Amino acid sequence: MPQLDTSTWLIMIMSMFLVLFIIFQLKISKHNFYFNPETLPTKTQKQNTPWETKWTKIYLPLLLPQ
Repeated sequence: MPQLDTSTWLIMIMSMFLVLFIIFQLKISKHNFYFNPETLPTKTQKQNTPWETKWTKIYLPLLLPQ
């Protein structure tokens, strides 16, 4: 039964990582990134909820008179 020759595995694995790194760098370099991103002001819409029209008060147990 012949043995498996693993002498070239290290070279293949290292070359695979090198090629993947180069491909990844090339893909990233084709993207256009903004140099100074600024946040746009967003308009928040106020939604009327049914409990906002009622007067409610929450009594906390620690604030009650003793």
